[in-house]
Amino acid sequence: MQQFPEKNSEQLHQHVRYNPLKGDWVLVSAHRMKRPWSGQQENPPEENIPRHDPKNPLCPRATRANGKVNPDYDSTFLFDNDFPALQPDAPDPGPSEHPLLQTASARGKCQVMCFHPWTDITLPLMSLAEIRAVIDKWAEITTDLGTNHRWVQLFENKGAVMGCSNPHPHCQVWASSFMPNEAVAEDKNQREYFNKHQSPMLVDYYKLEKENGCGLRFLEWPEVKFKYLLLLLQVRVVVENEDWLVVVPYWAVWPYETLVLPRRHVLRLPDLTSSERDALADITKRLLCKYDNLFEVSFPYSMGWHGAPTGDLIEAENGHWQLHAHYYPPLLRSATVRKFMVGFEMLAQAQRDLTAEQAAEKLRNLPELHYKIKRQQEN
Repeated sequence: MQQFPEKNSEQLHQHVRYNPLKGDWVLVSAHRMKRPWSGQQENPPEENIPRHDPKNPLCPRATRANGKVNPDYDSTFLFDNDFPALQPDAPDPGPSEHPLLQTASARGKCQVMCFHPWTDITLPLMSLAEIRAVIDKWAEITTDLGTNHRWVQLFENKGAVMGCSNPHPHCQVWASSFMPNEAVAEDKNQREYFNKHQSPMLVDYYKLEKENGCGLRFLEWPEVKFKYLLLLLQVRVVVENEDWLVVVPYWAVWPYETLVLPRRHVLRLPDLTSSERDALADITKRLLCKYDNLFEVSFPYSMGWHGAPTGDLIEAENGHWQLHAHYYPPLLRSATVRKFMVGFEMLAQAQRDLTAEQAAEKLRNLPELHYKIKRQQEN
């Protein structure tokens, strides 16, 4: 395991780290956190959001663009996307006539899932029971659409900076007849690792980070004087419980990127037990409260679940897969300064300014009581 002698950014030298899931490298330049910033700043998210807006097409009883009226739902609500990127009856483009001009068929189904009937709430402010209902719906969707689609991508874009045009708590589902690029890369690299080591990559990574995370226990023993061991371990664990581990992965690209891993070897969301779903609700709420508390703002991100392929590949040998979730938040220095993937990142390779260990430490040390709840208690 690679160690760094100091955690202070000015004493870290630039280096590259390998991402075994994607098979590429990221440049880490922690010393760049000292540079002044005079570039674009984002507007903080709107705080005065109405609980119900009859003109918001995601609200209960609202009329959507196609004229359909939403039911008066009181939990989750799933409907077919009114403007889908994938449709089930798209025609086959036919054979490609030149190797440089290739096309292939692409069919699928797109849905929208509302998490809650209220617009002025987000996942970290929902109850554990409400988050558990979201998880159960995710599993149900994966089962239903996975029957005849090779890939079911559940994802949430949170915040206007991530392209989300509607503040109502919701996610999207794109189920495709094909394996998308990210899934193909993860499938290939996990399979190659499994064939070489006879163990799933992310199961081994869980164990590795769990062993490193034991350094956290020293913080609970004030009589122990060997806290310097925590520095040597370079802990990347953010939060954990009996069934789940959340880390800033060693190869993270986005400033406060996290990877959510189950303790047990699990292929897909529907395979989770009831107790694992409860534990996932717990770990989700704790992580997202920390995110919001970092800059005391509703933290933007893109997140999504990756699991073993479905459809006609569901019976294939998929033991190399491990269920996991990616969180990709863009904010870097404050609620208004974000990371941009431009220039070198677009033309050469990904680059990050602070180390994964520094990001994990900041998140780990944040309280799990949401800042809005704390303010209410103080008033």
